[in-house]
Amino acid sequence: MTADVTGAIDYDGRSFRSAAAETATGTGAPVGRYHQERDTVWAEFSGGAVVKGYLVGRQIGDGRLDLVYCQVLADENVVSGRCVSTPEILPDGRIRLREDWERFGPGASRGVSYIEEIPQHEPSA
Repeated sequence: MTADVTGAIDYDGRSFRSAAAETATGTGAPVGRYHQERDTVWAEFSGGAVVKGYLVGRQIGDGRLDLVYCQVLADENVVSGRCVSTPEILPDGRIRLREDWERFGPGASRGVSYIEEIPQHEPSA
């Protein structure tokens, strides 16, 4: 059971792990470390098929994040796009983000992914 979020969340210091098939590998999955000042949110992420990635954007009034991202993949592709992340609170209090994303450029595509907050007692990488 999950709960919808109706207000702002402080993302500063939280880490999230992706399980998206496109970026997870047998050796791991990307982990993003989030930061926040007022309504500006940014993160750096790496792991799995992602060598290095960044995102930046704003938290809008209902707790959603409106973001842009860029990443370098292990296959040497560089990709960028836009993402709207909608939070929900899991029964254990962690956050799951539903990411409605759009990738730009030659491999343009759209999709939905989910990332989940890593518990603070668990190492993030």
